[in-house]
Amino acid sequence: MITAQSQKTFLSEDFLLKSDYAKILYHDFAKHLPIIDYHNHLPPAEIAQNRRFENISKIWLAGDHYKWRAMRTLGVNEKYITGTASDQEKFEKWAYTLPYTMRNPLYHWSQMELSRYFGLDDLLTVSNGEEVYKKTSEMLQEEDFRARGLLERMQVEVVCTTDDPTDTLEHHVNYFRQDQSVAMYPAFRPDKSFAIENPWIYKTYLKKLSEVAGIEITSFDTLIEALSKRIEFFHAHGCRLSDHGLENMYYSDDSRLSADGILQKVLRGNLPNAEEIEYFKFKVLKKLCKLYHAHGWVQQFHLGALRNTNTRMLTVLGPDTGFDSIGDFNQAVALGKFLNELDSTDQLSQTVIYNLNPRDNEVFATMIGNFNDGSVKGKVQFGSGWWYLDQKDGMEKQINTLSNMGLISCFIGMLTDSRSFLSFPRHEYFRRILCNLFGQDVENGELPWDEKWLGKLISDICYHNAKNYFNFSRDNYNL
Repeated sequence: MITAQSQKTFLSEDFLLKSDYAKILYHDFAKHLPIIDYHNHLPPAEIAQNRRFENISKIWLAGDHYKWRAMRTLGVNEKYITGTASDQEKFEKWAYTLPYTMRNPLYHWSQMELSRYFGLDDLLTVSNGEEVYKKTSEMLQEEDFRARGLLERMQVEVVCTTDDPTDTLEHHVNYFRQDQSVAMYPAFRPDKSFAIENPWIYKTYLKKLSEVAGIEITSFDTLIEALSKRIEFFHAHGCRLSDHGLENMYYSDDSRLSADGILQKVLRGNLPNAEEIEYFKFKVLKKLCKLYHAHGWVQQFHLGALRNTNTRMLTVLGPDTGFDSIGDFNQAVALGKFLNELDSTDQLSQTVIYNLNPRDNEVFATMIGNFNDGSVKGKVQFGSGWWYLDQKDGMEKQINTLSNMGLISCFIGMLTDSRSFLSFPRHEYFRRILCNLFGQDVENGELPWDEKWLGKLISDICYHNAKNYFNFSRDNYNL
């Protein structure tokens, strides 16, 4: 086991920057740009209420299934992960685990987060775990280490949360009225509105959706009417973005099926078959996407996760606890047909598609070119490396694939997709990787050294493209 040592030579100011060109691009053009984090899972209540975190475990370990998976792999008992151990004991188990994560992105992320937020120069190990726990927990009691202070520390300009159609958005309203420097907007995540695989859970959800929309959902038409009402509600609360987490895109042209007939079957408590599920989801999603287009929203599709594979642990701990993986789904045909279905009537919104299986990089990078029509710069985007791919190798492959098959200059850059207020150094990680790739090309004689122009491209990818792509504005609120 290594002992605590300084990270000054490890996480130096030139970390990951392998050429003088890369250093200039990062330090002069990328480093100081604000952050637009257009997809994350931060709790809106904690931002609105400016939560003070009791200790480092509450903000750093709670809900972080990346860390949980690593600890389980090392043989750490669940007691110290999601169980009954004290917060300090859980942290010290993570301190014990971290040195074993070398070459996993967790090692970089964790050491960067301790450095960037808390100014710690020593690498976290089992030998200094107790000391780091106490020091960071004390710092978290300071006023500027509350939730909003942590965002401001990282120069965050915008955060977009992930919100169900039934959400009241009360915390967004509360926060908007505070007129804070960091803007927070909701993002519409309607996955549950077409999740008919379990009729009993779905019927319970429809009851809640009926109540908030003020429409009794008894048919397919009333379902869409209720969702339309919620889209209008979200729009008035500043929302200009939707998001969907799907195994793959849905498409069906089976004329024998009826969306309303399938819904009636589900409302009676009967299980739909695979063809009916595909058809119903396609019909709902198509209607939603046309509504997004009518409201001028951007739509996002996160495709390819295989969720809740371990049913034993799902029963014990519930979903989103670290038992999801990369899925092996066919993506190209249905995705192309779905996007074309919308484009054929000129109702395809600005769209961001994310893949989780790296084998699909080229599929997604070429798919976006089919629907970029010159109406908007980078109208359809191949999204950044996501979930298991938001590490150095995954980011480099996504950037290189997009560069080879599209225009990296139009790319809207990085996001955290995180539940943690300490995850924003991932933007720095991305920016360093991006600048290093460009710098390597210059050093290899594959790009000319035009500092001003390359600096502009880097600045655009890190900030300006996203700034211009999304219609985020406090003026969008109409309360």
